[in-house]
This record gives sequence, structure tokens and C-alpha cells, in this order.
Amino acid sequence: MNDELMDYDEVLERFDPVLGLEVHVELSTASKMWCGCSAAPGGEPNTRVCPVCLGLPGSLPVVNRKAVESAIRIGLSLNCEVAEWSRFARKNYFYPDMTKDYQISQSDEPICHDGHVDVEVDGRTFRVEVERVHMEEDAGKSTHVGGIGRIQGASHSLLDYNRAGVPLMEIVTRPITGCGEYAPQVGRAYMAYLRDMMKALGVSEARMEQGNMRCDANISLMPKGSDVLGTRTETKNVNSLRSVEETLRYEMRRQGAILAGGGKVKQETRMWQEDGGYTTPGRSKEQAEDYRYFPEPDLVPIAPSREWVEQLRATLPEPPAERRKRVVAEWSLSEREMGDIEAIGALDLIEETVKAGASPQAARKWWTGELARRANEAGLALDEVGMAPAQVAALQQLVDDKVVNDKLARQVIEGVIAGEGEPAEVVEKRGLAVVSDDGALGAAVDEVIAANPDVADKIRDGKVQAAGALIGQVMKAMKGQADAGRVRELIMEKLA
Repeated sequence: MNDELMDYDEVLERFDPVLGLEVHVELSTASKMWCGCSAAPGGEPNTRVCPVCLGLPGSLPVVNRKAVESAIRIGLSLNCEVAEWSRFARKNYFYPDMTKDYQISQSDEPICHDGHVDVEVDGRTFRVEVERVHMEEDAGKSTHVGGIGRIQGASHSLLDYNRAGVPLMEIVTRPITGCGEYAPQVGRAYMAYLRDMMKALGVSEARMEQGNMRCDANISLMPKGSDVLGTRTETKNVNSLRSVEETLRYEMRRQGAILAGGGKVKQETRMWQEDGGYTTPGRSKEQAEDYRYFPEPDLVPIAPSREWVEQLRATLPEPPAERRKRVVAEWSLSEREMGDIEAIGALDLIEETVKAGASPQAARKWWTGELARRANEAGLALDEVGMAPAQVAALQQLVDDKVVNDKLARQVIEGVIAGEGEPAEVVEKRGLAVVSDDGALGAAVDEVIAANPDVADKIRDGKVQAAGALIGQVMKAMKGQADAGRVRELIMEKLA
């Protein structure tokens, strides 16, 4: 990486950034967009295909009704107008991972248009205007063998068409202006809003790291005082919230250095290099006319009735922004605590745990603490760690009932994740229940007092804080299974 970069503060002094975000969302439908093949991820390469999704001569596509329904619900959630009539088009381009060498998409007649959402950054609200939401199909997957895993330097490429034809929604914003120094954070906040919205709607898993949701991040710079848009670059397929923010910040600095040096920004696609934190050139950016759109002759137009649209509107969940405010108020969270929850995608899990009977504080403690640590160590998403919200609530009930303490509860979590059963079963199988029998505890306390006469004397003299040292030794002797509160009481009774 040898790009010259301008200091970020200097960029802001001389230029105004203009954002444009194109977001692709894979829908979680059972079948593909035009055929009955499974849309589930994975599978042996090229086993979930048929003449339709391969585009073989004589095959005819049929629109997936569930995908249309999801597109309308997405549009409504973005405050869009739902078109009374829209149709599909063929987007002609060299697609090595599309056997028919064109993509069925929507051109100037999208199913939803003219929407907006408001996002918050550092207590300020920014409006993001949505130009369109349109339906299309995903491409297959290319695996480049040899070199560094990219097409440059590869010896050959392998093509898997299982993903070809999976329903894909593209959400395109209008130019986003007026963000100033907050531009990268606004891009990140908007992506977080979409991720939460998709999950709430139940239309997509929206896992950026798995490619369910990907962002093409466009940005350009305008000289201060100008109203003429600059030349933009488009960084393709950015796949994490952090990377969206870093991509935009990097491109602002790179373009700023080019313009300040009297050069011209080249309109092109670029790629974000996660390992180095910079972008590299891709290809020259095409214009819409380069795709030679024309109406798809094998598909009828989509004309949703107003009654159906209103029925779908009635199914919309609580908007993410309103849900956030409600949760912060109901759970008495600080903005930082809420930010921590959102950063690891724990909100749904915590809310389900609370519904299962745990307090918000306890649910948050387990999901943002021990379970988040285990997920991070295993390289898993939090909901893949192996413990369900109901099990976390059951674990907390054992803690509340003083069957186990927090230290023992961590061993219970280990057992549940290992498949040893429900929390109560793990406690029984591993013999983890807290010992509260005064006979056993009293004997352990007597031994510790006898072994530490100097500490005992301090407690007798009124220095009760010294009891902590004895409690710790009793807990160690009891392998963490003693009731610490009762141990303290016994120590104070014996040394009174």
C-alpha cells in the first residue's frame, strides 16, 4: 500500500464528504428467487442447481412470492412507497459466476422507492434518504486457487453455482450530505440500523461476516463552498460495521491527498483490504447504460394490491430506533452499556432471556461477559455459542436460588455447551451444587481459623474486613462450592 493520505482533520477543513451506500441483503427464503432449488447456504458444490437457476435454454423463471413479500416489508420499514407496478430487467455484464451471463434485476422500475431512515451518532440525528429497494438474484461463488486467494496470481478458479439465484435485495441511498466529521460513523450507524431491521423483520440473518449483508460504500469529496459533486469511488462488498467506517475514513484521506495535489480522483471500484486497513483499485466503474438493461421477457410485472400491502404493513415489528429507546429506559442502561450490547449483537438474545424469566441485569451479565468471551475464543457468532436464552434464564434461576454461585455457574455453562444437558442436569452430573450444610462448612471454617491465628485475632479486635482472607481460604478448601454468605456468618459467629 503506497497511497498518500491527507490528515483527517485537514480533509474536513477543505472538503465536504458525500456518501452513497448500496447494500445487498440475502433473503432467508427456503427456495431460490426463480426456482424450487434450496436457498440454504453450503452444500456440496453445484448440487443445489437446476436448469432455471443455471439459465439453460428453454427454462422459465417463476417469481418467489415470499421474496416479493419480504421486499415489500423491507420497503415499508424504510418508509418507502410501494410501487403499484414494477417489473424485472436483464442486466447484461460479464458474470463468470452466472452461467446465463446476465442478472435478473430491476432497473428503473423498482418495487419500493423514496424512503428514509434517521440514525443517531453521538447524540446527533442524521437522515439517510433511500432512493430505492429492488429485487434481484445473487451470483455463484468463485474460489481462486493459488497465490493469495484472489484472482490476481491465481493458477485457476473453481465455480460453485449453489448460491446463484438466491433472492437478493439491493437498498440504494441517495447522496448523503451534511455529515462532516461524522460521515464514517453515519455509514456504520446506517448499516447497523439495517442489520437490526432485517433481523427484526425475520427476512435475513444479516450476518455481514458470512456475506448475508454486504455494503458497496461510495464516497466523494466536494471542495468547501461548492455544490458540485466530486468523482466517487465504490468500495465493493465491505463485510463488517467496523470495516464500513474504516473504508469511508480511508477513502476520504486518500481522495483528499489526490485533490490537494492537483490530481483527479478516478471513478472506479475498489476493494477493502482487511488485513492492512486500506483500499486497492478494482476496475473502472460502469455507468447504468453499460449494462444494457432491457425488460425481462420471461417474467410478468409485479403489481401488489393495496390490500396486500396494508396487510404486510400490519406485520412490521417495532422499529429498531424505537426499540432501542424502550430497552434503554426499561433496563436502565447507559448509552455505553447499550452500545456494548449492540456491538456484539446481543440485544435479541438478552431480550429473549428476559422473557424467559431472568432480570435484564443478569441476562446482560451472562451474554456480554462469559458467553461473549467463549464465542470470541471459538470464532463464533454469539447465537452460535451453544446456549439458548431459556437455558441462560434457567442458569440464573439456579444462582438466584443459591444452588450455584457465579463461579460454579461458569462450569455449568461449560457443561451445557458441551452437550451434557440442561443447567440443572449439569449441576447434578458434575456435583456442582453449593454446600450450605453448617456441619461441613463449620468444619472447614474451624480448620482455616486454626491455620490463621493472626488473622483471627484481627477480626476479634474489630477489623472485620480481614474476614475476607479467611472466606477465600474456606472457598478454596471447598472447591468454590461453599455458600460464601454463610461462611462469613460462621466466621463472625465463631470469632465474636
